[in-house]
Formats: sequence, C-alpha cells, structure tokens
Amino acid sequence: MGISPVALLLRALSMLPYGWVARFGSALGGALFEIPSRRKHIVLVNLRLCFPGKSEAHYQALAKNHFRHVIRSYLERGIQWYGSANLIRSIVEIDSEIDLDDENAPPTIFMGFHFVAIEIGCMLYSTNSPVAALYTRMSNTRMCALAKRQRSRFGAELIERSTSARKVVALLRSGTPVMLAADLDHGINNSVFVPFFGIPACTLTSIPRLARLGGARVVPFVTEVLPNFRGYKLKVFMPLDDFPSGNDADDARRMNLFLEDQIVRIPDQYYWVHRRFKHRPEGMSGVY
Repeated sequence: MGISPVALLLRALSMLPYGWVARFGSALGGALFEIPSRRKHIVLVNLRLCFPGKSEAHYQALAKNHFRHVIRSYLERGIQWYGSANLIRSIVEIDSEIDLDDENAPPTIFMGFHFVAIEIGCMLYSTNSPVAALYTRMSNTRMCALAKRQRSRFGAELIERSTSARKVVALLRSGTPVMLAADLDHGINNSVFVPFFGIPACTLTSIPRLARLGGARVVPFVTEVLPNFRGYKLKVFMPLDDFPSGNDADDARRMNLFLEDQIVRIPDQYYWVHRRFKHRPEGMSGVY
C-alpha cells in the first residue's frame, strides 16, 4: 500500500526542531480560526455553556488560543510518533506526587483527561515502564492502524475500548498499569448524566467499575503545554481517596470536579472541539 501522505508528513515534521514545529502549528491554528467551520462553532458553544457571563471578546480570544493549541498538537504528533525516546524525554518535565518507579505499587489506573498534550504524556510514560492504554477505533482504518502502531512503539499495549473490560481487569491484576480517559461523550451506554461546569454531561462510569473489578487505585494525571514553546509537563497526582465509592454517579461527579479544577488552570488547552454535550438527558434540547 505504500506510506500514507500523513505518515510522510509526520516523519518530516519529526526531523525538525521542536520549537519550529510548535511555532508553525500555533500560527497555522490562529489562521484557521478565522475561517468559519463546524469545529469553531462547537468550541464556542462549549465555552459559552461552561463559562457563562463572559464577554464575546473573551470567548473569541479563548477559542482562538484553543485552535492554536489543537492544530499545534496535530503537527507535534510527528515528534510524538516518530521522535526518539530521548527526544521525548528532553521536552517533557515530570512532576509526580507518587513514585513512578515503585516496583511494589498496587494495581493502578492512570486516569487521564483530553487536554491537547495527553498523548505525549502517555508516550513518555511508556518509554520507561510497561503500560497499557485504551484507544477508540477510527473510521479511517489506515489512519487507525498508523496511530496504533506508532503509539505502541515503545512497548505500550493498546486495547480497543469496545472490547476492553476483561483484558483491562486481567492486566491490572497482573500488575500492569492501565491508562484510561473517560471524559468524552461516548454515548449513554455505561454512562450517567452528571454536572460538568453545571451542565448535565454524559459521563462514562468505566473507571470506577474497572477499578472495583481490578482492585486498583485511581491516579489522575494531566499533561500540559508549557509557555514559550518550552515543551510539556506531565503532572501525576495522588490517588483519589475512597475511590471507587460504590456509587457510579458520585464517582463520575468526582471525576468531573477534578477535571473542572484542572481546566480552570489551563482553559485553552482542554479539548473543546469535542461535542461534550452531544447526548442530552431526556427532554433537553440539543446545543450544537
């Protein structure tokens, strides 16, 4: 089949200095924001719902900064997918409240969130330790195969989300940590509606259920983009106390509260291009 144009582009970008790629991606994102698009509409709807009472100028500025981050993250994927382990380590700082090298660590679910830099945080961890992670199958089979191959190139085991439960529990019980993110709207199955910035949001209950079945602690992590094109920071937090609680709705609400605190710190870096409120409680009209 040959090498796809996307793979060729990402390989080429991986050969350029990180700062050049980051600056070009940021500039391109700013330019693309000026073009009307469905994604721009989604971002602005999300921002207006989650941060009510702000000026239109505030929403526009925040949305434009977000576009800069999103497009930049697509181009920086060349470094993430094709750069060496040493290169990745050189541009990602680690700030961890737990010992990531603890050989006697209990079963662990690393709970991630869809900030624009989530992928490189996962890639960095896989350069040092065995880990498994879930992925969602893409409609483009060729792109899906490329993403799976490059994301697992340092030894991470990738598990398709739709067939994951039994495999995840087995990995947890064997001592392999699993990285999960449950902050996107994947439909009403295995989900509950709980507030996200005060708006009912369809929220997966997979993390508390898998933690309960696997006897695992849940450790949140966030990878953020550092200012002035200095790279990234992988922030790993203490395990959540009394989690899971046995009440999926309460646990989902706790996950969203934690995420809200992180978004407030770096609001332009959360993945607002996703239709977070795609599914609505019965009787509530759509927002997009």
